[in-house]
Amino acid sequence: MEIIIHCYFFFMFVLSVSSASDPFSEALLSLKSEFTVPPDVLNDWVIPQERNPSPKINACSWTGVQCDQNSTKIIGLDLSLKNLSGVLSGTQFNQFLDLNDLNISHNSFSGELPIGIFNITSLKTLDISRNNFSGVFPTGISNLRNLVVLDAFSNSFSGSLPPDVCEISSVKVLNFAGSYFSGPIPGTYGSCKSLEFLHLAGNSLTGYLPIEFGQLQTVTHMEIGYNSYQGNIPWQFGNMSELQYLDIAGANLSGSIPKELGNLTKLNTLFLFKNHLSGSIPMEFGNISTLSSLDLSDNMLSGPIPDSFSHLKSLKLLSVMYNDMNGSVPEGIAQLPELESLLIWDNFFTGTLPQELGKHSKLVSVDVSSNTFVGSIPPYICSQGSLTKLMLFSNYFTGTLSSISNCSSLVRIRLEDNLFSGEISFDFKSLLNVSYIDLSGNKFSGGIPSDMFLASNLEFFSVSNNPELGGTLPEKTLSLPVLQNFSASSCNISGNFPGFQSCKSLSSIELNQNHLSGIIPDSLSLCESLETLNLAGNNFSGEIPAKLGTSMKLKSLNFSNNDFSGPIPTFKSMEINSFLGNPDLCGAPLVTPCHHGNGISTGMELQSRNHKIAWVLILCAIVVVLLATLFGLVYYRKQNVNRHWNLDSFEGFPNLTASDVLKSFDSIEALETPYSSNSVCKAVLLTGMTVIVRKIEWGTKSSNLLMDFVNRIGNARHKNVIRLLGFCYNKNLGYLLYEYLPNGNLDEKIGIKRDWGSKKRVVINIARGLCFLHHECRPAISHGNLKANNVVFDENMEPCLAEFAFKTISALESGEYNGLMEHELKDDIFNFGELVLEILTNGKKKNGGVSVHRTPKDVLLNEIFNENEVGSSSSSKSTQEEIKLVLELILGCTTNKVADRPTMEEVLKILLRLK
Repeated sequence: MEIIIHCYFFFMFVLSVSSASDPFSEALLSLKSEFTVPPDVLNDWVIPQERNPSPKINACSWTGVQCDQNSTKIIGLDLSLKNLSGVLSGTQFNQFLDLNDLNISHNSFSGELPIGIFNITSLKTLDISRNNFSGVFPTGISNLRNLVVLDAFSNSFSGSLPPDVCEISSVKVLNFAGSYFSGPIPGTYGSCKSLEFLHLAGNSLTGYLPIEFGQLQTVTHMEIGYNSYQGNIPWQFGNMSELQYLDIAGANLSGSIPKELGNLTKLNTLFLFKNHLSGSIPMEFGNISTLSSLDLSDNMLSGPIPDSFSHLKSLKLLSVMYNDMNGSVPEGIAQLPELESLLIWDNFFTGTLPQELGKHSKLVSVDVSSNTFVGSIPPYICSQGSLTKLMLFSNYFTGTLSSISNCSSLVRIRLEDNLFSGEISFDFKSLLNVSYIDLSGNKFSGGIPSDMFLASNLEFFSVSNNPELGGTLPEKTLSLPVLQNFSASSCNISGNFPGFQSCKSLSSIELNQNHLSGIIPDSLSLCESLETLNLAGNNFSGEIPAKLGTSMKLKSLNFSNNDFSGPIPTFKSMEINSFLGNPDLCGAPLVTPCHHGNGISTGMELQSRNHKIAWVLILCAIVVVLLATLFGLVYYRKQNVNRHWNLDSFEGFPNLTASDVLKSFDSIEALETPYSSNSVCKAVLLTGMTVIVRKIEWGTKSSNLLMDFVNRIGNARHKNVIRLLGFCYNKNLGYLLYEYLPNGNLDEKIGIKRDWGSKKRVVINIARGLCFLHHECRPAISHGNLKANNVVFDENMEPCLAEFAFKTISALESGEYNGLMEHELKDDIFNFGELVLEILTNGKKKNGGVSVHRTPKDVLLNEIFNENEVGSSSSSKSTQEEIKLVLELILGCTTNKVADRPTMEEVLKILLRLK
């Protein structure tokens, strides 16, 4: 009887517990316990205290949980965009065997993907994209026999692609893009019977493209570029009869383009740019009547544009720029009704442009520069009123500008280095959107138009090297509100230098080799952004305004060969060649002194000469003493170089001793400095490995803390952070040995023309590196000096953060380190915002974190749109929206209120929403 009573009470206890909870809700709470959760997220994941006698699952009302109609099964779990992080064990997934959809995308989960997910055999959709899962993708994916969608985009997986995924006959979407998968694409991927979407781009894949892809009869979308394959494009790709989108750009492919691709009669987009493809474009491409976007640029293609392209009635984008193509442009190209962009620059094309170009379609962008075209600008090129970019430079075009003089849609006009003649017949009151005009190196005449001041958005204007231009400088020209560069050298211009009303944006004035006269107005010194001023080879007279010498930004100036007189102001740049040919100028850097009358100058010179002799003797004595001391120190160092030195090696460092490393430093002082810091040098180790060396010194008190910090840096590994390979040190002196990346820094390349996609990739990868330092290193590491010359490029031209944490190291060296301050991370955020702004403006807005808030947002957007050559066409809308999103991010990062700046996790999450 007693046993029965005990059993009864035990049963009632179990019943009471189960009625208050259920195994599914408990499993979800266990899963949540592994998350790092923001305070305002998943707050409703709570089991009520009252009993629940029904079989319904408590969690069915929770955020992200979807149940069946009876609330007895959990069939969906959506935790995307919740700012979650942590490492998942996966043990709880065994409880969710009825789950159809699992979405944990757009979070910051890390570590290995839990293999327990593969036990949910009912899964149809698995989305783990935009996280930081790493390691080898686990085996067992084929257990998900009902899977339709697998999205693993933008993680940090490495190793091989899972070979068994195509054993799942139901799978339609495979996305493994944006990780570090290596090795070849498995041939088994050609056996995916139901596959419609395949995305493998942006990994480290190698090997040959599988010919088995020819068996994919259901695929409509395939992106497999931005890898480093071998060989050519298999002709079998022409058998993928349902293919609508094919992108194999930036993939190291060689050989010719197979004519069989002309069989893809449903193809809408074909991107094969940035490879090593050769031979001619197959005429069979003319069979693809659905083709809308064709980009074969940046290859080694030869031959003409096929005449069959005249049949591509859906074609909007034709880009074959940067190849070795020749011949003339087929007249039929002008008949294409949908053509928006014709980009064929940097080839060997000849003849005239089709005269009806622009008559039958809404042309947006035409770039035929750097060829050998002749003839005039087609008369209808702007007839549809949508042309924003006209790039004809470096050809042999002739005639006048009559066909574009009233083209109000134009934003960029580049006609330099041709044979155009006649007057500059632009109606500037119509060119309200134009920001860039380059007419240099032609035969224009009639002077600079007097109504040029009406082009209120003009930033760049050049008419240099038009020796027949003549005329004078219009009064209001240099006071245009956003004008940055004005160049009119060698144009036979006469008259005076006009005064200024406003010139806040003006950074460069080039008026050399003309016949200008008179004085330089004092108002020129109000141009606070002026960096370059070239007035050489004119007839200017009078004194150089003294206030010009106070300009902090003026880097390059030339006043030579004029009639200036009087003293030279003290300029930041004081090269003697900048002042020669002005007989009446005096003062440094010229040898002619400025006399003050009554022979005083002669006496002062004599006294100065005696002082100089005395100083020379003193300096000689000091040098002798210093050399002797230095010789002694060097001798002492060589005698003791191998004593009391230690070496801490980290992953990737060769098997060397401290003595081996020190032997590599014999000529270190003579080596170039590749990065921004003067204390950083390059050295070659005995094994032949090149490293970057940074010398640090410290006191006894900070020794242990410094050693611990260096070890933390040495064990930090991320694709977008430069690696510390070793640390060679003695009691008070050490050398940090970093990997050497040979492709320069961002500061050197920031002005190079990049497409929007390339800029996004750079920005996102910089953000990845900084997010790693802030959120994945424990405790966090602040960069401390994030700027363009501290972002270097690896062998794949991927950006890596360099010179990080040296602010902390300096504090540790001096014994003043008090731990990481919150504002240091926020300072990094501010610097990141400034750097992104600099990237977006091609280096124009450097250190613009404060000034960006003083400029109206619409003005900023137009400036960035123009700098990135983004038009207003429907095809550019998505790019515009992305730029708007990035600008909002910049404003948030650089806000004056430090507490309002986002974290790097939040920043990266926003950036990863971009396509």
